[in-house]
Amino acid sequence: MLAKQRFVLDTTAFTDNQLRAMIGDGDLHKAVDKLLDLIARSRIRLNISCHMPPVTYKEFTDYMNRYSCPEDILVKAETWIVKKTPNRYDTQIPSQVFFEYVRDIRERMNKGMRISEAAIWEAAVEAMVMASKGVKKSKIEMEVIGGAIKDFRKKYRGALRKGTLDSAPDLDVLLLAKELGAGVVAADEGIQVWAERLGLRFLDALSFPKMLEEYLKYYE
Repeated sequence: MLAKQRFVLDTTAFTDNQLRAMIGDGDLHKAVDKLLDLIARSRIRLNISCHMPPVTYKEFTDYMNRYSCPEDILVKAETWIVKKTPNRYDTQIPSQVFFEYVRDIRERMNKGMRISEAAIWEAAVEAMVMASKGVKKSKIEMEVIGGAIKDFRKKYRGALRKGTLDSAPDLDVLLLAKELGAGVVAADEGIQVWAERLGLRFLDALSFPKMLEEYLKYYE
């Protein structure tokens, strides 16, 4: 039997828009179904297993259900994706990685605070100028406050969430991969950054099906 390979999949390993275009002709259900077929064939013929923490699997199935996923695809996912909760107590993470994560979050919080302060000042000044010109309150709220909130949310999300771990499913993916000595598959910059810092093998969502197809081509 071939040596076993394990991969832990994030939700984005299935739902990435570029993946959808590449293997599903833009259709989410078709892309997920095709990837699950590759996972099934790789499990049987190549001894490759694909895992998801339960919290990540629920995130994935909830996403699929929002888009009216056919039952047969969900059955296929339930059959071929191995669900396992990571051992959060015994899995060892280097203290340096933990230190770097705390420092990263602190820097992001400070950046978020600066963005908040700038947004308040800009909106306040613009509102006062418009008010001094006799502009109605309702128009100021719509044009200044509404626009400021929209711009603030975009910048704030970029500062605090892009390139870092910002959810329990993300963290569980890395912990399970660390526990199993598995590779990580995702289309998430934060997961990639911290997977590499933990010394884990990382494959982006577009590379993973190509790799499976390449393996299968030589076996079949």
